Amino acid sequence: MVQRPKQSTPRCGNRRARSASIAAAPETDSDSALRRVGEINVFNIECPAHKVVARVGNKWTLLVLYALSQRTKRYTELQKQIGRISPKMLTQVLRNLEKDRLISRRVYPVVPPMVEYSLTPLGLSLAKTLAGLCVWADDNYSKINDTWRP
Repeated sequence: MVQRPKQSTPRCGNRRARSASIAAAPETDSDSALRRVGEINVFNIECPAHKVVARVGNKWTLLVLYALSQRTKRYTELQKQIGRISPKMLTQVLRNLEKDRLISRRVYPVVPPMVEYSLTPLGLSLAKTLAGLCVWADDNYSKINDTWRP
């Protein structure tokens, strides 16, 4: 019996075939990412990429991830640093991130209770990716700020 190598099936469906041709100019990381996004049907709600973007693509989640990328923090430290986030929303974001295994929660057996939050390796890999968005926003804010004014 001849064993055939398993072919990977697209997880998002409707992936375009990868082009065999190579561009003349060297491909940068961002070019590679854009090419890969073009191959993923991110608009399909069953696509893993769509689900992740929907889960982490809100401002509070991004800010919590960035805050925890700096170091391990307690709840009140996060609340003070982020500002304007309600206790209910911060708790919800922290629970979702913990459920998604992007952060870990450590409870110390002291009175009063002490809880610390930190990024998991998976969360750190996401935070590193999202840091590019923050850098882009800082670099380009003056170019788009005028369009936001009424």
